[in-house]
Amino acid sequence: MPAPARITLVHALRESMVPIWDAFSDVWPEAKTFNLLDDSLSADLAEEGELTDQIVDRFLTLGRYAKNSGAKGKTTDAILFTCSAFGPAIDAVKRDLDIPVFTPNEAAFEEAAAIGGHTGLVVTFPPSAPSLSKELSDLAEKLSANIKISTVLADGALAALQAGQPEKHDEIIAETAATLGKVDSIVLGQFSMARAAQETSHRVDAPIITTPTAAVHRLRTLFDG
Repeated sequence: MPAPARITLVHALRESMVPIWDAFSDVWPEAKTFNLLDDSLSADLAEEGELTDQIVDRFLTLGRYAKNSGAKGKTTDAILFTCSAFGPAIDAVKRDLDIPVFTPNEAAFEEAAAIGGHTGLVVTFPPSAPSLSKELSDLAEKLSANIKISTVLADGALAALQAGQPEKHDEIIAETAATLGKVDSIVLGQFSMARAAQETSHRVDAPIITTPTAAVHRLRTLFDG
């Protein structure tokens, strides 16, 4: 029997950790997952206002460390970053390493592109809005998918979650998604938002795509077929 896949999860927000653990528990419990957290990255990006060369270098360091972790000469089979505002930095890690490296959103965005039509992209971390909009737009162009993208910020939702008010977090996200009107799909753009999927489904008559679940399905397909 082959050894279970060893997946390293790299986090820039504490709030991203439980949703991806839950997704692995539900979708692929056999995988061996390990965690690296540097929550100064999200704070530093917010303070800088842009993705600097120094932040990219820090991602390269994290990626190399993640790949080479393991006992008895084992290395990581794949890396999943759970921090959605750092697309270009994660792309740099992809180019640097010879193992699969995944952005948080690519699997979810492929699901939205396959549905097509009007895609609502909801985020709670302001720096994520432009980077994720571009990532989804670029993917749609690459796949020749005809989609319209509307990106909205669920202002105050992340602060509510960090203040220990998860129900308020979910309500803000659901209310924000409802302002988009008729859409063909909704993508909840941050791992930390996955818990709001059920509440959002009560307000929006469209598929709700969460990034952790989509990402784990992609990884399981890669290793289990």
